[in-house]
Amino acid sequence: MKVLLYKKSGCPWSAAVIGFLNELSVPFELRNVTTHPQYAAEVEKKSGKCISPTLDFDGEILADASVEDVAKVLEKNGIVI
Repeated sequence: MKVLLYKKSGCPWSAAVIGFLNELSVPFELRNVTTHPQYAAEVEKKSGKCISPTLDFDGEILADASVEDVAKVLEKNGIVI
């Protein structure tokens, strides 16, 4: 499963999700929308807005995600929490 995580600089909710993914050793690609306008445009095209954090799980978009939201998607995809 390919995971993209779009975040804004300084976003505490993104930091929590990043920590959670790292704790579970789930690989992901981090895309900072604050420092890279192309990522901001990309996430807005995918989700209709630029909210942090937004995750893309193989095309399944999860905008304004919490750790609990991410856990549900991971479990649905067979990753044991």
